[in-house]
Amino acid sequence: MKPASNTPLSLPEGYADWLAQLKGQIVQARQRAALAVNAELVQLYGRIGRDILQRQQTQGWGTKVIDRLARDLKDGFPDMRGWSPSNLKYMRFFAQHCPDGQFGQQPADQLPWFHVVTLLTQLDNAADREWYAAQTVQHGWSRTTLALHIKNRLQQRQGGAVTNFQARLPAAESALARETLKDPYLFDFLGLGDDAHEREIENGLIRHITRFLLELGAGFAFVGRQFRLEVAGDEFFIDLLFYHTRLKCYVVVELKATAFKPEHAGQLNFYLAAVDAQVKAPDDKPTIGLLLCKQQNRLVAEYALSGIDKPIGVAEYQLLRDLPATLEQSLPSIADIEAELSSDVGALQALDAPDEPSDQP
Repeated sequence: MKPASNTPLSLPEGYADWLAQLKGQIVQARQRAALAVNAELVQLYGRIGRDILQRQQTQGWGTKVIDRLARDLKDGFPDMRGWSPSNLKYMRFFAQHCPDGQFGQQPADQLPWFHVVTLLTQLDNAADREWYAAQTVQHGWSRTTLALHIKNRLQQRQGGAVTNFQARLPAAESALARETLKDPYLFDFLGLGDDAHEREIENGLIRHITRFLLELGAGFAFVGRQFRLEVAGDEFFIDLLFYHTRLKCYVVVELKATAFKPEHAGQLNFYLAAVDAQVKAPDDKPTIGLLLCKQQNRLVAEYALSGIDKPIGVAEYQLLRDLPATLEQSLPSIADIEAELSSDVGALQALDAPDEPSDQP
C-alpha cells in the first residue's frame, strides 16, 4: 500500500472564495428554514385556536374539554411540546384577538410563538400590539427584550424628548433623529437613589453598559467616556460619546444631576462644535447632543434650544421607577407554559417526525 502523503493538497484558484460563498448560502438557507418552521408552527396554533373557539361557541365546550384535549394530544404526540392546557388557552386567545393571524398590518407568523403570547398577555390594545410587533421584527428583539420594553412603556416614551431637530436637521434626518430619543430615560437598573451625583450615575452606566445601550435603543455604539477634547490649549471632557449607525453621526451625551438650566445647552453646543471640527469624518452627518437631566421644564428647554445652532435633545432620566405597572391579563402567565413549550422550532420538527425523539429539553 502506498503510504499517505503529508504534502498539503494544492487547492485550485478561487477555492477559498467559493467556500466562503457556500458557507454564506448555507447559513442563509438555515435561517430561511427556521423562519419557515416557525411560521408553520404559529399558523398551526392559530388553526387549533380557531377550532377550539368555534366549538366553544357552538357546542358549549368548557375548561374540562380543553384539559382532556391536552392529555389526548400529549398521548398522540408524546415527543412534541406545547400541548399543555395553558398553551391551548393561549391558542384560543390568539384566535379570538387575531382572527386573521395578524397584529394589524404585521403578520403574527413572523414572530416566535412566545413573542406572540407576550404581546397577547401583556398588552390589551390592538394598536399597541401592532406597534411592538413591528418593532420586534425590525430590531430582532428577544422575548426578554420585548417584555422589558413593554414593561418600560417604550411606545409612550419614544420620540418624547424636547429637541430642535426640525430646525437644525434636514427633514428626513430630523424625523429619524427625533424618534431615536425618548423621555424619560429609565436608569432604575443602576440601583441608585435620587440623590446620586453625576459621576456615580456615569460610573453606573458604564458598569451596566449593556443595559444602558438597550435603554438608549437600536443603533448606538459606545465610543468612550470622559472623551478628551483640546481647544486652544484648554482641555474639555465629554461625559459619554456614542456613534449611531443608522443616523451615521456621533452622539454626545451629557449628564446633569440637577434640573435643566439654559446654560447646559450652551455647554453642549460647544462640545458638538468641537466634535464636528475634530472628530467627525467628512462623510459623517452633523453630531447630535443629548442632555440628560434630573428634571426639565419643557417650555424652558424649548426656549433654550431655539437659540442653539447645533441639533440637541433634552430629556429627563429616572433613577427610581414611577411609571405605572403594565396591565396584566387574567390568563395563565407565560411561566405556566415554558416547561411545555421550551422550543418553538423543536416542536414543529417533532410534529414533522413524531417517531424520532426530540433533542429539545
